[in-house]
Amino acid sequence: MSEVYMMVTITDWKEAAVDFLEFYQANHVDANMVTLGRGTANSEMLDYLGLEESEKTVILSVVTGEVWKTLKKGLRQQFKIDIPGTGIAFTVPVSSIGGKRELLFLLDNQNFEKGEETVLKDTAHELLIVIANQGYNEMVMAAARSAGAAGGTVLHARGTGMKRAEKFFGVSLVSEKELILIVTKTENKNAIMQAVMQQAGMDTKAKAIIFSLPVTDTAGLRLVEEEEADE
Repeated sequence: MSEVYMMVTITDWKEAAVDFLEFYQANHVDANMVTLGRGTANSEMLDYLGLEESEKTVILSVVTGEVWKTLKKGLRQQFKIDIPGTGIAFTVPVSSIGGKRELLFLLDNQNFEKGEETVLKDTAHELLIVIANQGYNEMVMAAARSAGAAGGTVLHARGTGMKRAEKFFGVSLVSEKELILIVTKTENKNAIMQAVMQQAGMDTKAKAIIFSLPVTDTAGLRLVEEEEADE
């Protein structure tokens, strides 16, 4: 996968979030996942950064490299995102997406030509992100475990641009979503993604979409690896 990124935007929960989403949609980024967060910095750090302790919006979007360049320019000029307290946006390279229809759905209206599969070479682990209908995380995790996944983390989110799904999948999608985060060895990635697509994908009630991000380093997985080495 060439020049495809997950863009993460963190800003204030109320007014700014709507403005950011409208800006992204005006620039052809229609499929966004929105969830709630809260800052954890202490008061001294908040004062230093010009931030207030408040609820935050976390927006996850999949964008091409060219679209990110346009968005970055607009975020700086229109939203003054470089000014402390305004928010932050950053990108992480996507290494693969489960299925052509899912790719077209996530990148609709963004010019994209498929290139080499991975952006970062020789990464030992991958972060799998699954977007599924609310209430079906157990179905997703059962599929993932059948292919060797150890566990996952579930976040509640709201999707935008879901009405476009019928164009790509022939079905409508609900807005209430669950994000399931799974860290796995790179060598197991394809099997887990295929299992999720087959057992909890668009032909099931879960309507799951899955993509992966390369992980450059990890901590906390050593015991699992040691157990595997002992087998």
